[in-house]
Amino acid sequence: METIEIEEKDPLSYQQGQRVRKRGESADEVDGIGCCGKFQTSVSRWMLPEDLRSTYMERANCCPPPIFIISISLVELAVFIYYAVWKPQKQWVTLGEGIWNSPLSYRPDLREQAWRFISYMFVHAGVQHIMGNLIMQLLLGIPLELVHKGFEVGMVYLAGVLAGSLASSIFDPSSALVGASGGVYALMGGYFMNAVVNYKEMMPLLGIFRIVLILLIVGTDVGFALYRRFLSDEVGMKVSFVAHIAGGVAGMTIGYVFFSSYNQKLLKDPRFWLCIVGYIVCLVFAVLFNIFLFPA
Repeated sequence: METIEIEEKDPLSYQQGQRVRKRGESADEVDGIGCCGKFQTSVSRWMLPEDLRSTYMERANCCPPPIFIISISLVELAVFIYYAVWKPQKQWVTLGEGIWNSPLSYRPDLREQAWRFISYMFVHAGVQHIMGNLIMQLLLGIPLELVHKGFEVGMVYLAGVLAGSLASSIFDPSSALVGASGGVYALMGGYFMNAVVNYKEMMPLLGIFRIVLILLIVGTDVGFALYRRFLSDEVGMKVSFVAHIAGGVAGMTIGYVFFSSYNQKLLKDPRFWLCIVGYIVCLVFAVLFNIFLFPA
């Protein structure tokens, strides 16, 4: 079999979806990278500025897969199906008694059960609610996790979930909370800020398209959440919209620092410490508010 030799590798070949052939390596062996290499090339173009793509492609592989975002999505889907089958009182399309009585939902009258400030992300108010969250977090979370790995994506996601419930307990204290919107909006907020700051390096037209697309999705989703909170005639406890906003803010601060620091040391980045300290201060204030000042 004929082999092809080259003197040095060209970083641009990574950006074009081709792996460089090493000395003594055949063209057939190079072509063996297949779909994974092409997928990683698309991910690098969608997620990273041009000057970082070659570095990413040198390290990129499909192992390990994006375990965190896939696992959390499967758990959320399993919990939704469980409640839809166990209590089929309109659970497929809206909220019902089974959801309100779930030990996972956040309820202001049961806020002393601290796990509810996190576990509410597993419970969703109907098919359109869970499908919207799952589609967004998979489309955005899988590429993010391939680039930044599960720890960073998991921290941003959970920071958005916790920020959503604590902010809701302060600014909308009489409302309940279900769904993973806080985590989803944290991923969107981090990616949005990265796209805004680096839109010229991430192909200007494509960068503008990404920004407009995120704004349209956020506007539609927040509009629906506001309708459900203030205008819907559904009987029962209202669902707060504050988690969307708080999750987005967490993403635009902590998420942006995580997602913009590819190939850099986070602990040496002063923005990282600024965001972490700010988040902890807000977290402590929210906890103290719930203990001493909650308008029960």
